[in-house]
Amino acid sequence: MLQNPLKKIVELQKQGKNVGIYSVCSANKYVIEAALKRGKSDGSCVLIESTANQCDQNGGYTGMKPADFKKFVLEIAEKIGFDQGKLFLGGDHLGPLTFAGKDEAEAMADAEELIRHYVGAGFTKIHIDTSMKVKSDDPDARLSDEIIAGRGAHLAEIAEETYKKLLEQDPDAIPPVYIIGSEVPIPGGAVGSEDAGVQVTKVEDFKNTVAAFEKAFKDAGLGADVWDRVIAVVVQPGVEEKDSGCTEYDREKAKELMASIKDFPNLVFEGHSTDYQTKIKLRELIEDGVGILKVGPGLTFAMREGMFALEHIEKELLYGTDVELSNFADTLEAEMLKDDKYWRKHYQGNELELRMKRKYSFSDRCRYYMPTPAVEAAADRLISNLRTHGVPLNLLSQFMPIQYTKVREGELSDDPVELLEDRIVNTIDEYLYATHQRELL
Repeated sequence: MLQNPLKKIVELQKQGKNVGIYSVCSANKYVIEAALKRGKSDGSCVLIESTANQCDQNGGYTGMKPADFKKFVLEIAEKIGFDQGKLFLGGDHLGPLTFAGKDEAEAMADAEELIRHYVGAGFTKIHIDTSMKVKSDDPDARLSDEIIAGRGAHLAEIAEETYKKLLEQDPDAIPPVYIIGSEVPIPGGAVGSEDAGVQVTKVEDFKNTVAAFEKAFKDAGLGADVWDRVIAVVVQPGVEEKDSGCTEYDREKAKELMASIKDFPNLVFEGHSTDYQTKIKLRELIEDGVGILKVGPGLTFAMREGMFALEHIEKELLYGTDVELSNFADTLEAEMLKDDKYWRKHYQGNELELRMKRKYSFSDRCRYYMPTPAVEAAADRLISNLRTHGVPLNLLSQFMPIQYTKVREGELSDDPVELLEDRIVNTIDEYLYATHQRELL
């Protein structure tokens, strides 16, 4: 059987090398293109993941099934000439998450179909997450490790069956690697804005999770070769974004947890919600045993910053003319007010505070509204206006000073999309500094 290249993360970490990978958890076309362009210029691989609520067998909030998402990403990769052999696709929080309102039998049947769609489409990094209760579970009792692991092992069975069918169509299909555990807020971000204090995963809980899953895999008849493809466990190392900041990684508080990974020669940690950590903190996470750094809101936050900066340039440049302006920020706000289901339970405060959070919260929710026709049309008009009338250096210096310097030094063109994506690259480079991921391939 072929080996999944992502297993090299474990091999290198166990050799004492501080190498990992960052994971792009976004469906935004500008974010994905920026990541692939930066991967091409850096000579490194790129991992892009879709969450269970983003893409599923029914389309998710993006309207894309896993196969559609793969096609979407591959088309961008082909357009920019990115080596697809260095591109990995993952499925995040795959399980009964979005079906939790149903009884176990129905919820798990839907989760099975979700897994089939992801593995069948050729996604090679599969996060199995069965940590959430379904309707038939006792709401007052803790969901046991045995139940969580048993459901997870069952979904791993489905994944393996699906992979075997995939091999019949594509003998070169790479076997999936699995991620287990979930010590993080639900996909999309924590509910509410108050900082209740981020608790580092207890070593005992981490070890119990591993033991329960290993036993469940064995009881399900999954061979040692399948368990060997479980490469990471999701833990909470003590990081989380907030509306106007983040809980920074404190290696002293996490030292016992991080030391415990040394007892497992075939595992690394996967860290979620690493958005807005400094590059130093990100590197510390990699050095301490986190092999996979997940980032989502931080990238679309950077994209939104870039869009707002470009709109400021557009307004100053075209003020008083008969050119129809994009009104990008106002359009985004109108769409968020028209349908508040993606932000209402995540933001708290009075109307002025909510307005500020809709636009500027680190727990970015605009990513759910970028695909709407009105926002896409506003973004397209913004880009078209600036392509037609140009981006003057003095305004670029005012609103995008980092990109201004790169343009002046000949590293970057003044095309608005190039400027926007380079703003996203500012964030990506923080992760590349930490991961050294060009060493993986």
